Amino acid sequence: MAKDQNSEAAKKVADAEKASKKKSAKNDGKPNIFVRAAKAVAKFFKDLKGENKKIVWPSAKTVLKNTGIVLAVVLIVGAAIWLIDFGLSEGMNALLGIEIGATEATTGEAATTVASAVATTVPSTTAATTVATTVAEATSAVAQ
Repeated sequence: MAKDQNSEAAKKVADAEKASKKKSAKNDGKPNIFVRAAKAVAKFFKDLKGENKKIVWPSAKTVLKNTGIVLAVVLIVGAAIWLIDFGLSEGMNALLGIEIGATEATTGEAATTVASAVATTVPSTTAATTVATTVAEATSAVAQ
């Protein structure tokens, strides 16, 4: 029984030594985190410099030509959108029979009608009369 205990103890000691060797082996080959980070940053910039050397820049003539094409396409598409918007707006106004001047006059007339209705419905108080007068004046100014 003493031999079994000694052999078990010896196994535990051997396992512990193996584990500590593995831990020390992991740390032996690697420098600390700051050194590794600095090396990684240096490598990044070195690779960046190499990639920048591979870039083929276009000539000034090519850049101007492409810029002109882009501006022309933007103007054409903008004009097309404006024409579509204008056409649809006029079409809707024609379908609904709306005229811009008539809309403003109708709004002014409606506001005047509401103001006079408020003045006659609400008992004669200075606040109601003042509100009705103010609304009537504002709507007549908008209609003009």
